Amino acid sequence: MRNLQFDDMHLFARVADLGTLSAAARERDVPVSQISRSLSRIEKACGARLIHRSTHGLSLTAEGQTFRDYCDRMTAALDELEGEFAGKAREVSGTVRVAASTVVAQYQLVPSLAGLGELHPRLRIELEVGDRLTDMAREGIDIAIRTVTHLPDTVIARQIGTLGRALYAAPAYAKAHGLPSHPDELRDHRLITNSQVTMLNQWPFLVDGKATVFDAQGHWRANDTNMAASMVLEGLGIGRLATLVGETLVRRTLLVRVLPSFVDFGPVPVYAVVAPGRHRLPKIKACVDYWAQWFAQADHAEAVPARAKRS
Repeated sequence: MRNLQFDDMHLFARVADLGTLSAAARERDVPVSQISRSLSRIEKACGARLIHRSTHGLSLTAEGQTFRDYCDRMTAALDELEGEFAGKAREVSGTVRVAASTVVAQYQLVPSLAGLGELHPRLRIELEVGDRLTDMAREGIDIAIRTVTHLPDTVIARQIGTLGRALYAAPAYAKAHGLPSHPDELRDHRLITNSQVTMLNQWPFLVDGKATVFDAQGHWRANDTNMAASMVLEGLGIGRLATLVGETLVRRTLLVRVLPSFVDFGPVPVYAVVAPGRHRLPKIKACVDYWAQWFAQADHAEAVPARAKRS
């Protein structure tokens, strides 16, 4: 076993997380045969079979689970050691894998990267972009930027900002179909909704001082918030977009607000969720601290239509 390296332990843990050799090979951009040979070498060094291989995938043996537990502890200790030396050198380095929705990634994270790179030149960021919730352990995500109202107690999270949503349409759609003057009239319009995150199709309004929710049934649907915004821009219908996107396009006269006096834009917290045991690593802390400042500077409140604000 003394011939094993830290990378062997990290590889074994990733194979266990991903469940297939091909997934681990894709992650490392190497042939599957190379991963298979590495696992065989690890098992030979341990003197035990660590993984059951079958047509249904991989599973750990009892010895494999024991080895996996030690791998986790050893790699965590290495991370802490690297962090100690990085802290003493006051230099942050390494790769941080970040998961975020397409909208947050495009309109917040990507514009922030130049400044982050100037502050920490040896830091590398790898973005995993999509609206679905990621399995942080399985996909090797260090930080997930999530827009939620509640988080389980089992995760480590820091609120770094807020995000509001409102209704928008393209001027071409407004000219061709008119715009509703009351939420009830939305039933007579073509709506654009999200097929991936259905909770985004519950559109909140304030009608006569009372909170109501309209269940939007999309004539057009997309599984990606950025694609939904593109469909709104194309004049296909009315959609509920993040205000950081919608208001930018309103200022460019590419979109118009819909029902601004009724919409409850309901800003929700934006959290940086960190994989357990990694929140103290300097490279992770540096990213979260930087993005908390970045989100604070982006004044979302001014991006929300004034008549939609609640007292």
